[in-house]
Amino acid sequence: MRAIALRWPAYCLPFWLAACGGGGQGGSPPGAIDPPSAGCDGSCAGPTSLLSSTAVETALARAIAEAQARGAGATIAIVDRVGNVLAVFRMSGAATIVTVRSNGASGGIEAVNVMPDTMAAIAKAVTAAFLSSEGNAFGTRTASQIVQEHFNPGEFLAPGGPLFGVQFSQLPCSDLSRRFAGGAPDAGPKRSPLGLAADAGGLPLYLAGTPVGGIGVIADGFYGLDADPLDIDADLDEFIALAGSFGLAAPEDRRAERITVDGKSLRLSDATFAELRSDPTSAPSFASLGGVAGTLVTVPGYSAAAVMAGTAFGQPASGIRPDALDYPGLDAFVLVDGADNERFRPRPGTEASGALTASEVRALIAEALRLARRTRSQIRRPLGGAARVTISVVDSNGVVLGIARSRDAPVFGIDVSLQKARTAAFLSSTAAAAALAGVPAAVYLDGGLSVLRREPLAQYVSELRSFIGVPTALADGSIAFSARATGNLARPFYPDGVDSAPHGPFSKPAGEWTPFSTGLQLDLAYNALIQHVAFVSGLAADVPANCTGVGGFDAGFAGAGTLPAIANGLQIFPGGVPIYRGSQLVGGIGVSGDGVDQDDLIAFLGLHEAGLAQGGGFGNAPRALRTDMLAPAGTRLRFVNCPQAPFLDSSAAGVCEGK
Repeated sequence: MRAIALRWPAYCLPFWLAACGGGGQGGSPPGAIDPPSAGCDGSCAGPTSLLSSTAVETALARAIAEAQARGAGATIAIVDRVGNVLAVFRMSGAATIVTVRSNGASGGIEAVNVMPDTMAAIAKAVTAAFLSSEGNAFGTRTASQIVQEHFNPGEFLAPGGPLFGVQFSQLPCSDLSRRFAGGAPDAGPKRSPLGLAADAGGLPLYLAGTPVGGIGVIADGFYGLDADPLDIDADLDEFIALAGSFGLAAPEDRRAERITVDGKSLRLSDATFAELRSDPTSAPSFASLGGVAGTLVTVPGYSAAAVMAGTAFGQPASGIRPDALDYPGLDAFVLVDGADNERFRPRPGTEASGALTASEVRALIAEALRLARRTRSQIRRPLGGAARVTISVVDSNGVVLGIARSRDAPVFGIDVSLQKARTAAFLSSTAAAAALAGVPAAVYLDGGLSVLRREPLAQYVSELRSFIGVPTALADGSIAFSARATGNLARPFYPDGVDSAPHGPFSKPAGEWTPFSTGLQLDLAYNALIQHVAFVSGLAADVPANCTGVGGFDAGFAGAGTLPAIANGLQIFPGGVPIYRGSQLVGGIGVSGDGVDQDDLIAFLGLHEAGLAQGGGFGNAPRALRTDMLAPAGTRLRFVNCPQAPFLDSSAAGVCEGK
């Protein structure tokens, strides 16, 4: 699938790329000039920050020309910043079905070989668009680096990726993500057909320093990941995507290689413009390619066979616009529908007693927004800026009570923050064990359309109880689970990073675990994902707006016992904590967008400070209930992990201690 050209230490990559000179992605082909756009600080997006239909056609034509120069047939998708699919083009000779693979383990999405090519291309484009902002340019290669069992992948005895589990967000069954209505691009954020992709070939697209979308390419027939980020790959999909991004490339100073996590540089792309076999500036017009090089294709649930212009991010048409009602002075943004009606204004909880009030929800989100403005960012440039995040609050039934965002927070954090809030509330409740036992088993495919095995969800309940030594866990409300603790329990090693250690109770064991089969997280939504594959293939109805309760394909996806409390799926990386009124669980708060420790800080400390400001009526879980009171296998679980000295306006350290 690819050739290895060079091996470089991760810390050398920014210097090597800069030494390539030339254009915005490390060099330019002969005769081409592609100067990097000036970097923005989060405030550049405006009414004209969008992909025009002409820009979409030009990007397609350049990608097609590169594929032709390499003798390849490719499927190419372009989306806007909120995931509207603006075009999908399938070249003549392109494979219409791709195979999912990573390390050859048995089960999960691994080895599914009935995946439409269009789903892979769209997922890659959405991933690049959703992960990027004016402060960071990430793509699918970046995603691959941060979702595997080690960070960096291949470094044994290292902890898991910082966004371990994020690949199963933006799911097509999410009740938050919006769907294609059959007309022009409209309010997002839109769903992704396969969640977030880790297969190289998805790159963000920028205009004057602000992201306006993404391009995704599948040409090699495989949907996988990069198990070794320290080598330099010659990836066919990535070269074609890079050619399509010419003129819309990420600013040099915002590329993933300029951003470090735990002292390690991230990666955007291994391909450089100097290695392209075509000259993007002399690519034929798109009009001359239609019907010759291939055709625009209709993708059920995503796009018509047409080229369309995107929406302008931050404007009402995009579904994300400035707040005008609830968070004065905080530069907050909210989600709206196609008629500019706010979707998630603060509202009261649905519990019969003790529910959070609308004013409490408003105060909690406002405090978290204020805290984000004080918190030093982790994954943004220029350095020294404030964190940009999305904040979601739910009640103990998983009902959304409010969602708001910082300006320029990455779009992926919307769905993820809700997953985190719901995960913390659901697993801390008295209903989780019975609910998990009541949904259909995940019915794994054996490559094609035969059953490999069934994975009942109740197994994770019994494994957890045995692992932590609490026989009533998930049924009596005696443990308050955070998203961080859930992630620790969902790792293939416990303690995290100790390769000889047993797997966590929410994870698959060795030999079965892969980034495409994480355990409880995937198994809850597996049947829904397969139903969506069948839908895009024209074989079934579309998946409902609930990722749980779908039956296996062998039962025609008929199921029962959906779980509204986790309708958009579980999330297993930090940034979510449960909310209590005294000893009563009343909800959860989730934060996502700018570093996992920062997410923990804003959720945990924001909840604490808001509760105090509201007279102590609500707050974090009682200490006796928190997961850090448990030490399974002799290793204490974590509840949250806050940065040591996190603030821009203060040198205060240990700010979460004693809270």
